[in-house]
Amino acid sequence: MPLIHYEKREITYKLVYYGTGLGGKTTNLKYIHAQINPTCRGELVSLATETERTLFFDFMPIELDLVAGFKLRIAIYTVPGQEEYDRSRKQILRGSDGIVFVADSSRMRTEANEESLKNMKENLKYNKLILEEIPWVLQYNKRDLADAMPVERMDRSLNPLAVPAFEAIAIEGYGVFATLKAITRLMVNKTKAANKQ
Repeated sequence: MPLIHYEKREITYKLVYYGTGLGGKTTNLKYIHAQINPTCRGELVSLATETERTLFFDFMPIELDLVAGFKLRIAIYTVPGQEEYDRSRKQILRGSDGIVFVADSSRMRTEANEESLKNMKENLKYNKLILEEIPWVLQYNKRDLADAMPVERMDRSLNPLAVPAFEAIAIEGYGVFATLKAITRLMVNKTKAANKQ
């Protein structure tokens, strides 16, 4: 559930970018952070090793336009992709309002994508969350690779629920904001639907 602050007329969503190591999660956040007006974004905090892999999380609040009189804020996190940081991934997923699963389009990463998605489902279950009840989208990143898999093949292995999926080249910004807008809309629509009940 998003955090609703009635006095400030503000709704804060927690959005998590999940996926394999070096799949493009941090690249997405860095691109978004660089493109957004500095007055609308907080500091991008990145903890990384010498190889520049995300160790813990990136955090970035974004203020968006008013929705039904409320200002939206989105706290965006990435999870570390490396297997040895599973405990951190569990912690970061706790209380998620939305998820972007970033899949690496390289044929060589097929198994890694599938394992990461399986791990995400397990970690959601650990946090008493159900994937089918959380707004989420897929991003098929690195579409510029010579060995990029056809989208249809990626859909078959990663998208049996037919959630929205976006092609992307995050390093160039292609598909980054389309993905962000789609997941934001899904989170907001879920809040509106819950308030109507």
